[in-house]
Order: sequence, then C-alpha cells, then structure tokens
Amino acid sequence: MTETTIALLIFLMPLAYSPGPGNMIFAAMGARAGLAATWPASAGYHLATWAVTLAIGLGFSAALTALPGIARAMQLIGAAYVLWLAAGLWRAGAIRSGTETTPLMGFGGGAVLLLFNPKAYVIIALMFTQFAEAPGLGVIGVATVFTLNNMLAFVLWAALGAQLARLWSSPAQARWMGRGLAAMLGAVAIWMAVI
Repeated sequence: MTETTIALLIFLMPLAYSPGPGNMIFAAMGARAGLAATWPASAGYHLATWAVTLAIGLGFSAALTALPGIARAMQLIGAAYVLWLAAGLWRAGAIRSGTETTPLMGFGGGAVLLLFNPKAYVIIALMFTQFAEAPGLGVIGVATVFTLNNMLAFVLWAALGAQLARLWSSPAQARWMGRGLAAMLGAVAIWMAVI
C-alpha cells in the first residue's frame, strides 16, 4: 500500500463511515433482512459509485458546477427517493431479525440511491480537490480505493443493523427500531433537500 493510498484512506475515513443516506439505508436493510440480503443493492450502489467517481475525476464535476439547476434537481430527487424508502420502512411494521426476505431495494435501487445521493457527489468532488494528482494512483486508482472503502463502510453499517435486529427481537422493540431507523432516514432526506 502506497503512502498516497494511506493518505486517501485517512481522508475518507470520517466521510465514508459517518451517517449519511447510503449508510443509514444499508443499516435499515441489514436490520430488516440480514446482511446477505444487502449484497444486490450494494453491488448496484458501488458499481454506480465507481462509474460516477470516474466521471467526476475525468471532468464531470465541471459540468455540474456550470449547470447548478441540474445539481439541485438531482439533490431534490435523491431526497424524495430516500424519503420514499423511509416511508416504506415506517409502514413495514416490525423488523424480525433476518426473517424478512425482501430488502428495501435491489441492484437497480442501489444504483439509483448513489446517482441521487448529494453526499456522495460532495465527497467525490472534495476527494479530487485533494487527490487529483495523486502519484501512483491516478483517477482509476482513486475511484477504486474510494469505492472499495465505501463498500466496507456499507458492510459495517448493514452488519450493525443486523446485530441490532438480533438484540431487539421482541415485536414491540423491533417495531420501534424500524420506526426509529425510518425516522433517521426521513431526517437524512430532509437534510439532503436543504443542504
């Protein structure tokens, strides 16, 4: 592992592991359906992450800066999508520690979540302001390190959600946990809309 890669990982640590739309949704999915059920959505999210990171690294961020209306529309669509997911989680009732087999989303839903996640775009743009000329990595290397690190964060959040579901196993506790996660997702959606 190069010195640049280590510096990039240290830079990404607080950004990738803090609560945001993706992390909160994957925690809720892990609680609802178990860690294994999150893999299809994670694959969609992270394939889109890698593609978007490459596009931004190769100049797409300049186009978004030049067209702020498009960036704002993406932000509002993303907030509406996360709010819709939160409402679905709220209505779903009690979480039953890994027995629910239907996750909140699949491969396509994971890709959509990334495409309309403003936190991801901010982190990616910020990352390239610091590491655009990273020796030994280049745009492809930075995109790959970023994507793999983000994937690890999602696995940890989904595993945490699954563990919480095991700890809060009574129907009343599970219902409150599901609604708590839905409320947190709702708060993330509002935050996404107003930033």
